[in-house]
Amino acid sequence: MTISPQPTRLGVPRVLVIDDEPDLRELLELSLIKIGLDVDTAADLMQARLFLSQRAYQLCLTDMMLPDGNGLDLVRELSEASPAVPVAVLTAYGSAESAVVALKAGAFDYLTKPVALEQLRTTVQSALKSLSGTASANTVKTVVASAAAAAGNAPRALLAGESPQIQELRHMILRLARSMAPVAIYGESGSGKEVAARAIHLASARADKPFIAVNCGAIPEALVEAEFFGYKKGAFTGADADRDGFFQAAHGGTLFLDEVAELPLPMQVKLLRAIQERQVRKLGVTSEQPVDVRIISATHRDLADQVKAGQFREDLYYRLHVIELQIPPLRERGEDILVLADNILMRLAQREGRHQPRQLTEAARSCLLRYSFPGNVRELENLLERASALATDDLIRVEDLGVRIETPPDYPRSSAVAATPVDFSLSTAEPLQMMGRLLEFPIDMPAEIELAERAFIEAALHRTQGNRTAAAQLLGVSFRHLRYRMKVLGIA
Repeated sequence: MTISPQPTRLGVPRVLVIDDEPDLRELLELSLIKIGLDVDTAADLMQARLFLSQRAYQLCLTDMMLPDGNGLDLVRELSEASPAVPVAVLTAYGSAESAVVALKAGAFDYLTKPVALEQLRTTVQSALKSLSGTASANTVKTVVASAAAAAGNAPRALLAGESPQIQELRHMILRLARSMAPVAIYGESGSGKEVAARAIHLASARADKPFIAVNCGAIPEALVEAEFFGYKKGAFTGADADRDGFFQAAHGGTLFLDEVAELPLPMQVKLLRAIQERQVRKLGVTSEQPVDVRIISATHRDLADQVKAGQFREDLYYRLHVIELQIPPLRERGEDILVLADNILMRLAQREGRHQPRQLTEAARSCLLRYSFPGNVRELENLLERASALATDDLIRVEDLGVRIETPPDYPRSSAVAATPVDFSLSTAEPLQMMGRLLEFPIDMPAEIELAERAFIEAALHRTQGNRTAAAQLLGVSFRHLRYRMKVLGIA
């Protein structure tokens, strides 16, 4: 017997529930109708695909194991055909592995059986808000500006610029904002991991809820559990009043765990359980309370190496490392450095009450492009603040910057700053062979380095028959670094 979808009420969101258990289908249907939604139910993938071909849905809830296949197949199909439609997956109780697989496949969120009605309502509300509340590509820079302003001393201009790396980062932020999947942010110190986390939060349906940032390395080990989960008055010496923890404070919003690798191992166990069960227990209390938070973590360490060294739990690593976001170091962003510098100088002028910002001389701009910035965007901010204070007029000169450049001054790193023409006579020099071809000066050194890097990577991949892990070992770099450079260079 063919079952047709129920009539749609104008303006009412419609949800498709897919599960082979009749009792659970009925429970979910009644619960969603009570919220005020229209609902269709399907017992298998075939019926679900039929419904999806007949009408549009604002949310799908699907079981993992169905009589005619896996619900993840539907997740992947919808992710490709209708990426804006959120899909939540129903998983068996305590099956953290299934939840991670579902999120990696593109699921918006997951619900653990037996389904808690409060969690169901929260997931549905977040999913429906994501359809109307997620930032578009045209507004991401505004979102980023808001994130930067809220980040205090973090590098405010992180996502300004038009380099390929930063355009890809902005695109990823928009994609990640549509999901509930945990995000692991990697990047060097000062590169702006917290700003990226705030941008994800502000571009998501959770933008009007709290964003709680926690520096995991700054909490004394004896207090870490109390800080995360809260405590009841009298739970320990000094607990003179009830207090919520980070999880309760972030309820409905985002919890950002900066330098998560610094958490002690005993706390890692408790954090894992809180993330999996979405419940926390205050110190001194016997009952648990549900919490709804999205987890974003960050570290400058390689967590995979920490797992191998026994310093980070493998199960927690996989639970946090559902989606990876890499923040490029400032030295790889080329001419974005000058865009960031101008933005920072504009902010400094506003703070100092100046009508016009100080300007960098051409020599100073060239100097910035050649500097390696080991402290990344944060160092650029500090450097320009110091230079602005030392400048004797409206111009910032090389001597005001106070940085040492190892590269000869006639070789700026970017073509944006033209070097003074010099007549190099090479008529008597022997031809220089490099990478199998004649190298003739003048050259575009960044482009030549990129060609050489591409040749090394492609040769290593050819030697290992496409095994990226083995290729990374041959090249003497981490797997993550190799994957990032392959993406930048467009190597399939």
